[in-house]
Amino acid sequence: MRPRGRKTATELSPTGLLDWSAAAHWSAYARPCRYCGHPTYLRDFKGAPADKVCAEAALAEIVRIVQVHSAQGVL
Repeated sequence: MRPRGRKTATELSPTGLLDWSAAAHWSAYARPCRYCGHPTYLRDFKGAPADKVCAEAALAEIVRIVQVHSAQGVL
């Protein structure tokens, strides 16, 4: 049984799109995206600079890896 309140990788974003409409995802200062290095005003849920598209692509890759390993019985 998984810990209460914790989501699995496939439950994080069923559509593959993240909702970054909250003010906490925006900054007045551009900093390099943690994934691609281009300047961005966006911040991820930890406050690190990240383009929304880059974060969605990284999440999709994590989900893909988990699914592959689950199918192989590794997880």
